[in-house]
Parts: sequence; C-alpha cells; structure tokens
Amino acid sequence: MGTAAKGLGIARMQHIVLWVSNVERSVRFYCDVLGLEVSRQRPGAAFLKIPGNPDDHDLGLFEQPGALPPDERVARIYHSAWEVADLRDLARAQQRLMEVGALVGSSNHGTSLSLYAKDPDGLEFEVFWTVPGGVSGRRTALDIDAEMSKRGITPSKARSNLRLTSEQFRPGRA
Repeated sequence: MGTAAKGLGIARMQHIVLWVSNVERSVRFYCDVLGLEVSRQRPGAAFLKIPGNPDDHDLGLFEQPGALPPDERVARIYHSAWEVADLRDLARAQQRLMEVGALVGSSNHGTSLSLYAKDPDGLEFEVFWTVPGGVSGRRTALDIDAEMSKRGITPSKARSNLRLTSEQFRPGRA
C-alpha cells in the first residue's frame, strides 16, 4: 500500500505565508538576516525564496496593519524552521541573530542543533543544522563553538560572545 493510500500523498512542505504588520520591515529582516531574496513583491505583499531554490517562493508575507503580537494562548503556528547546510552556517546565523537582537534561545536536540529567534512581529522561527548520525535524546544546552571543535572546525575569533542589540528590526520601526 503506497503512502497516497494512507494519506494525501504529500511529498514536502513547500512554503509558509505570514501576516506581518509591516511588509517592508519584514522583507528587510528576512533578506538581511536570513539571506532570503525577493522573488516578487507588490504593495502589501512580498514573496521571498532561498537563493538557488527553483520554487517560486518559500515565504510569503502579507501586510496586516495593526496586527497584534503573537499570543501564546491562541491556537496558531508555533514556529517555522530553516535548515542550514553546514555547522559554520549555523555559527554565522547565531552571530547575525545576536547582532540584530533576534536570538531568543538555542538547543542541542541530538539529531539537530537549533537556534530560536523572533522576527520583527514576534513570530518565532528556528534555524537548525542536522547532525550527521545524530541520535534523538535528551535536549541539552547548545555550545556551537564546542560542537565545531568536536568536528575539527576552528571557531572564528569574531564569534567570542557577541551580544549586540539593534533596534533596526524591532516592531514599530519602518
């Protein structure tokens, strides 16, 4: 019995669409911080993609002026997740997310190393690296520099506990 007989035959998740309070600010954030690129844009909406991805878009942004910040008491999407190809990319992501004040947490899941951040509207997203041969188990604190050293990668000196904040992408700023 094929998978289509058991379900809908879904092969993968193709994109996510978010309501945001300011499309321009969100486009800047997702392009400048995550490295996405604009595939199409019109007033009140933008479609972004991962560079090199053949899909039309990975992220849709629709402006909803006056949108309220996320409320954890209301059913909603908890977070989206973006995979990086290399542990060095995760280290760069950690540094960049700290620079803009977006990083809110991190975790070693055994099978993945994850960073958690919030966009300008307070919507949470995850940036993660899949650990080759990783084993699912107890979640532990993430130390990217130790993970890099364990794999023979020398952490960049520029990464040394960088903890900057920036108002550039905060809600209320255009």
